[in-house]
Order: sequence, then C-alpha cells, then structure tokens
Amino acid sequence: MSRLTYIFILLLISTLGYSQPVPNVDENIPYLMTFGKDGETSWGDDDFSQTFFFLIPEGYDQPFFIRVFDPDTGGEIDEYKGDFDTRCVYEVFGGEGNWSDDAAKETSPIGNYKSGTLLASRAFAENPRYDNNWFTFGPFNPAQGEYTDVYKGHIFKIICEGVAGDDGNMYKYYLSTSATENRLIEGANAFAYEYSFRMHNDYEQVSHIYPYVEDGTVSVEINNFDWDDDGSIMVISVSRQGSDILTSNDDNWAEDVLRVMDEEIGTSFDFRFIKANPLVRNNNVVVNVRNQFGEALPFYSIPLGGVPKYRGEVEFIPID
Repeated sequence: MSRLTYIFILLLISTLGYSQPVPNVDENIPYLMTFGKDGETSWGDDDFSQTFFFLIPEGYDQPFFIRVFDPDTGGEIDEYKGDFDTRCVYEVFGGEGNWSDDAAKETSPIGNYKSGTLLASRAFAENPRYDNNWFTFGPFNPAQGEYTDVYKGHIFKIICEGVAGDDGNMYKYYLSTSATENRLIEGANAFAYEYSFRMHNDYEQVSHIYPYVEDGTVSVEINNFDWDDDGSIMVISVSRQGSDILTSNDDNWAEDVLRVMDEEIGTSFDFRFIKANPLVRNNNVVVNVRNQFGEALPFYSIPLGGVPKYRGEVEFIPID
C-alpha cells in the first residue's frame, strides 16, 4: 500500500464514526459462522477458524470491551448435525505483531496466525446461559493493542476457532465502551481478510461485503467457497453497474478475476450476494479477495468512502 493510500484511508476512517457491530447493518449479514473442527466442509466452512481485527483510534484512551452474541453452539441460532457437540474457543490478542505479522493477514489458520500477546480466552460448548445472549471480554486498555501509523490507532485481534465437534456456530461481535450494553466507540472500525458467514433464508434479502481497492491494484481475484448455486454474486462499483462473477458449487472453490478500472482506485467494491428463488436454506459461504500480488484485501465493516454508487455518464445540458 502506498503512502498516499495510507493517508486516504486515515481520512476516510476519521469520517466513518460508528462501525463496531460485526456484521454491520449495511452488510445485511445475519451471522458470522465457524464450524467445529470435525465438521464437513460441504456444510460451508473451509478451515473452521475466523479472524477479525478491531481498530481503536489513538484519541480514545478509555477501557473498552469486545462482546460476543450467542458465543455457544446450541439452541435456536446455531446449526446442528445430530446432537450439539461442538466447542469453539475465542481468543483476543494485542501487542506487537498481532496484526502486522504476515500470517495474521492470511486467509488460512497456518503459521504464526495467533501472533501477538494473548489477552483473553474462553471456550464455549452448548450453554443455555449464552444462547441468544451476550458474553463480554475485557476491559482492555487501548495501549494493549498494536499501534500502527497506517491507521493512527491500536489494533486488536479476535479469533474464533472450532476445536471439537461438527456443528455450526453462528455469532456476532460488538466493540463497546460498556460491559453490559452495546455502546459505540466513535472512530473505531473492524475488518477481516476473509469472511465466513451465514446467508439469509429469504431470497428478498441481499447481503454485502466491501473490499477496499488500494492504490496500485491492477486486478482482483475473487474467491468464494461452497456457494451451492444459491443465486448470484454481483460486483458493483463507482464505474461498474453490475458484473456477475463465477460462483462455487457444493464443497468447492470458484475464482474469478476482475480488471480494476482507474476510477475504482481508492474506493470500495460492493459484493452483493443475491439468493436464488427457490432458495438454498441455511447456506454458509466463505469469501476472500486478493490483488495481483496475491495479497488478501481487507473487508471493512463500513466501506471506506461509503457504499459505492455507480456514477455513470453525466450529460451536461447547456443553459440558454
């Protein structure tokens, strides 16, 4: 990423404000998804691990909390296979290298992906206490994160990993100033380099993710796993009214490459997940995007620069 792109990102993040629910309202994604390590990948999880990062702006110096909605695997939200026997571990990391280590930004849990300093950890199996309810990690001090000039703030990492069982864990995050309520931190943000999530069971609902097109990006490779022929994935941008990309079938990956237009540099793509009618129920999907160098691009909870709108061609009419 070039210095100009860093500056542009900083300016955009400073205007985003409220972006800590994960998934965010604009994304219209019901839940994040992680299966137990004994699960079948044909149910929609390729590696049974998911990583998210939270950015605390440098101007914020008060304690904060990371809250998890429905952290257990059991009850009305989660996806069972036989009896619920899945256990997931949530780990919060701060300290140097938790984000800047190359393995932390990769899309598979290999190498030193648990880089940094472990600040908190908790395992959950089936537990009615946390079914459809919140668990809170913290308090954390912003200074416990990894400071970076790129974002002018401190970064923390949370990993959810299925360590036993074969069921699907559906959950959400919220970055909060309170241990008992969801209270926003102005200027904070959340991002990931791969998204594993549950689709709606409603063909009228369209989900979105927003990868940012950095300076120097010539092309992007869009990878999706286990789409199950559940409709289409469309890319919208400031200069693209809608391009359909190749979608995967059951238990496999599909990849498609898009050339990046000059107008798209410094903006976000809008990937729209449009379900089929009749729909595929309880469909789980994994998505990542890489540039021409093979580097994974981050998805921000709220798109940098706002939700992209196709600009089209403007017709100028002379005034008499």
